[in-house]
Amino acid sequence: QVQLVESGGGLVQAGGSLRLSCAASGLTFSTRAMGWFRQAPGKEREFVAAIRWTGGNDYYADSVKGRFTISRDTAKNAVNLKMNSLKPEDTAVYYCAASRGFGSPKTEADYDYWGQGTQVTVSS
Repeated sequence: QVQLVESGGGLVQAGGSLRLSCAASGLTFSTRAMGWFRQAPGKEREFVAAIRWTGGNDYYADSVKGRFTISRDTAKNAVNLKMNSLKPEDTAVYYCAASRGFGSPKTEADYDYWGQGTQVTVSS
């Protein structure tokens, strides 16, 4: 049984930092990428960042490039998202996801497993 469990969300002031973590179990990682997506109220879910499990190549949305850093811990089967210089527009539910590994890591359709989401709220 595949499980993705996110943690680390919360309330932070603009300019602050948060670190999200996603613990994965039940997956075969070799060809997969792990990604973070977010969904703000009234908006569609959007890509934030992804990392290929083998090789560690990373990918970012333009809106977070230079502020967010994705990393993986292969020993713990975990993926982390360090978010710096947070802005009110970063407020959303953040989802961890595991891709099939066949397409672009930025494409939601390539992801077949999702976590339950964790709320990130950035106050101005």
